[in-house]
Amino acid sequence: MFNRFIAAILPYFPQKFVWIFSKSYISGETAEDAMRVCKDLNSKNIKVTIDVLGEFIENLGEAETNKKEYLDLIDLSQQNGIDGNYSVKPTSFGLLIDKEVCYDHIREIVAKAASFNNFIRIDMEDSPCTTLEIELFRRLKKEFPKNVGLVVQAYLKRTLDDIKGMADLNSEDNPLNFRLCKGIYVEPEEISYKKYEEINQHYLEDLEYILANKIYAGIATHDKPLIEGAYKLIRKYNVPKHMYEFQMLYGVTPKLRDSIVNEGHTMRIYVPFGEKWFGYCTRRMKENPRMVQDIIKAIFWKG
Repeated sequence: MFNRFIAAILPYFPQKFVWIFSKSYISGETAEDAMRVCKDLNSKNIKVTIDVLGEFIENLGEAETNKKEYLDLIDLSQQNGIDGNYSVKPTSFGLLIDKEVCYDHIREIVAKAASFNNFIRIDMEDSPCTTLEIELFRRLKKEFPKNVGLVVQAYLKRTLDDIKGMADLNSEDNPLNFRLCKGIYVEPEEISYKKYEEINQHYLEDLEYILANKIYAGIATHDKPLIEGAYKLIRKYNVPKHMYEFQMLYGVTPKLRDSIVNEGHTMRIYVPFGEKWFGYCTRRMKENPRMVQDIIKAIFWKG
């Protein structure tokens, strides 16, 4: 009840106040802010994936603006020698307005990244977007087999079937590349797992299928039991280090992050930035009020 109350009233607070909660896990408002954070992480032997905040646009003019921002970001990252790639949310490019326009915009971004031998991660959004985003990924993967990956969410009941359904795109030379996360959107019980133990069980089932079938795994979690479970699966299938990485959000559990790096595993940090940080933060907390307690913990405890 407390979490839901705080999440509901937070959009009415001054942005300067909300920034107190947000600055720990958002790199800033500008691409230069993101470059500063990325360089710091790279200096600690940590890779990055950069995300321009903004989603669920209202008109296609916004989609054009967002595309240009990503194209400029890729150039800026190259100029700064950043060791990282990029994450995109299809609704930022009009997925729910005109899926062909969205495809054309993201294709241009992927082509730009591919010209530098770089990589674009297609984020997975809420359930009305799932099938559309898998279709989008399929089209891009066929044209850019080395330069595009997808996020999958373990708490959706369909996810393992979705992963298996993309097996035709997997090959030894150009393996599928999935970022496996738990999932953050509040979804109906008929399509999603709700209990902590249940979600973790399916996360590890999904991860085992990915690793056993020589699919590249982005193991995205801050949950120690899942990290320990991932270690066991990596040993079980003797997974080479070039076929997996751990992934975390900027500013969250840095001690746990560093322990993974010190064990010799690849770590990639999700670095979001942009002028739309306020809407992003307040919307995330309204969608998932449980984040409130996580944010409060993050302020007082850096585990």
